[in-house]
Amino acid sequence: MRRRLYYVMPDLPSARRMMDDLLLARIEERHIHFLAKRGTSMDGLHEANVLQKSDIVHGAQLGTAMGAVLGCIAGTLLIWFPPMEGLPQVFAVLLATAAGAAFGAWTSSLAAASIPNSRLKRFASAIDEGKILLMVDVPEHRVEQLNALLSRIHPEAADNGVEPNIPAFP
Repeated sequence: MRRRLYYVMPDLPSARRMMDDLLLARIEERHIHFLAKRGTSMDGLHEANVLQKSDIVHGAQLGTAMGAVLGCIAGTLLIWFPPMEGLPQVFAVLLATAAGAAFGAWTSSLAAASIPNSRLKRFASAIDEGKILLMVDVPEHRVEQLNALLSRIHPEAADNGVEPNIPAFP
């Protein structure tokens, strides 16, 4: 299980030093993500991808749930008003539920891709001021060790806590 640590870095050189220190602490680059104001140079940093920047994961989760419910309702209607004879009733409900879930996930994630990540709203003002957000995903047993190391080495970084549940995709 991983936990996501958040740090707000004051400038690019500080963020680069933080990246180097995390790599030396044996955190893989794929678990380190930096987010800054649009147009900020991110040379030497592992920039956050669309899964971290947007609300695509949250949108897909919501769309899957809503689509599954609507698909189940549609499957139930197929049982009551069958379009053809011989369609197994359980199969119709399962097929409609799966199709609804897939369609819901697809459409909501498309819409949510253009929305900023709702988990990062609390950092919006700092990012707008030109600061750089660091998101690092670490194993649960290393959270305290890395927090102590980073606060000792980088007193300029603002520790913004730990997120207990990180999405499975990013």
